[in-house]
Amino acid sequence: MKRLTIMMCMVLALAFVSTGCASTGKTPDEKRAAILDMKNEVLGDLYKVRPDVRAQIKAAPGYAVFSNANVNLIFASFGGGYGVVRDNATGKHTYMKMGEVGIGLGLGIKDFRAVFVFHNRKVMKRFVDQGWAFGAQADAAAKAGDKGAAVAGEVTIDNITIYQLTESGLALQATVKGTKYWKDKKLN
Repeated sequence: MKRLTIMMCMVLALAFVSTGCASTGKTPDEKRAAILDMKNEVLGDLYKVRPDVRAQIKAAPGYAVFSNANVNLIFASFGGGYGVVRDNATGKHTYMKMGEVGIGLGLGIKDFRAVFVFHNRKVMKRFVDQGWAFGAQADAAAKAGDKGAAVAGEVTIDNITIYQLTESGLALQATVKGTKYWKDKKLN
């Protein structure tokens, strides 16, 4: 019975993650437009909290913005999302997807946004072409709409500064995750 409950929770988690990422539109043009709207909204939110980031993004070779839904079930976490990388030199957008799996202690659901600022063109190209990122995460979030509180962070790794903003959710977690970012073949 315990094994069946865990399996059901995993199926529900995957269903949540899948449906959370599917609300961007029906046609490729609608999906691209929704992703660009999300990007602009997230950047606006980030600039309200950290106005100095606007100049950092403008001076960088490029940046990426992702929307991610994450579910933590006791010893496992699952996540998925979508986003876009913008090359500041060419103005080109590369649409991407993401998925993550983790192990560790956690419980809850969290919807967050991430902004990656690439400080090196080679690093940006590698991110777009290869897309792997591994990391550890420990956070607490309790937020719904404008109510509640969240821990948002900034970290710099391999010439990439990453900002994370919690959109909504309730989560307490300490996990080690593997995250894969890849080009969305249907949108590029």
